[in-house]
Amino acid sequence: MKTKPLIGRRSFLKTMGGALGAAAFPAIIPASALGRGGAIAPSERVTLGFIGVGTQGGGHLLGGAWTYVAGGYTGRKDVQVLAVCDVWRNRRENACQRVNTHYAEVFGKDNYKSCEAYDDFRQVLARSDIDAVLIATPAHWHATMAVMAAEAGKDIYCEKPTATTIREAQAVVSAVRRYGRVYQAGTQQRSEYGGKFRQACEFIRSGRIGTLKEVYAYRDGGGIYWPPRFGGPGQPIPEGFDWDLYLGPAPMIPYDGITGPHRFDIGELNWGQHHYDIVQWATGSDETGPVEIFMEGDRSCYQYASGVTVYGKAYPGESIGGNGGACFVGTQGRIAVDRDALVSYPAEIVREPLRPSETHLYYSNSHSGNFLECVRTRKRPICDVDIAYRAVSAVLLGGVAKQVNRTLKWDPNAVQFINDDEANRLLSIAKRSPWHT
Repeated sequence: MKTKPLIGRRSFLKTMGGALGAAAFPAIIPASALGRGGAIAPSERVTLGFIGVGTQGGGHLLGGAWTYVAGGYTGRKDVQVLAVCDVWRNRRENACQRVNTHYAEVFGKDNYKSCEAYDDFRQVLARSDIDAVLIATPAHWHATMAVMAAEAGKDIYCEKPTATTIREAQAVVSAVRRYGRVYQAGTQQRSEYGGKFRQACEFIRSGRIGTLKEVYAYRDGGGIYWPPRFGGPGQPIPEGFDWDLYLGPAPMIPYDGITGPHRFDIGELNWGQHHYDIVQWATGSDETGPVEIFMEGDRSCYQYASGVTVYGKAYPGESIGGNGGACFVGTQGRIAVDRDALVSYPAEIVREPLRPSETHLYYSNSHSGNFLECVRTRKRPICDVDIAYRAVSAVLLGGVAKQVNRTLKWDPNAVQFINDDEANRLLSIAKRSPWHT
């Protein structure tokens, strides 16, 4: 979507010109085309392209455990899916067929076709009729694709992790800001799960547990993405699979049969961003980050300027927090939250409703719905690019500490380690030509 309003953005002049030229020839126009009867007019639907339609992307497209809307984005009346893209031919062709079959049933037109399948995501970005893209590729592609999507004028929903290095994450922020795009990170815990995570953060920031002292993030913060793991001798590349495009900015290695999403992931970079996103929210650190990263055994831990210490492990004896959450310890109690539960000690801390005078955070009860609303209104989404950048940075900083195996001092404003050239060299990686961020 371009920066002008959605209302009448595609067809106003064309429609008016056609109406003037055909004024003497009345036509019967379906109510659905006009947005009546609860339908949404085609000109008001957000048009989407999907890049990566495997397990995660396919779930977003057609329905899955993490989409929270029956039928995924395809099932929404306020969306029109125009393109799917994948380096696996079978995936993209099957996804495209299912989308077109769905729309044929919805619109009551046999052989209705609105969706096209592509092998190269650049073909999707080149389409001027696509407002936004959803990126659900392996993580080594996320930042590069997000930057290129912003440059192409597309709004972006990108799965986590947001990036695989700090400098990549900065490049995403820069591109999204420069081109005025909407960016929503796929860290949906701020919107979903009955609002438990938002409520926990509101209670903590309202002082319900006194002064926050410690956070147990359950997951080791040290996420490392390079170098890629090579699984063994080269094998023939399967028919219908573009191995070169799959690797993209990653080093060229022989095909060895390994194509899963965690091929390059060492540590907690993929799942860890969920945990540390909530840590950042609860500690009021969405615009900053830790000032020191240290190791406890093989676990990365963090010290914030506020005095809060974050440990990359579970709170002793606490079972709540392992499924995407954390345990927060204050001077007057503690709160533990994850996707399944919200508890406190004493129990009454979370039983009393939030008072008007207490801290109220950004409210969203649908992550995809929030993204689409912001595409239309140009508001800031609940997990926008700046928030995503700081959340993934915490995990990536732990990865650097893990590699050098020593305590590091970090300047979150200058975005560099203090007096440590070796650590600063690990803030970026070389990418295979012609890809860049």
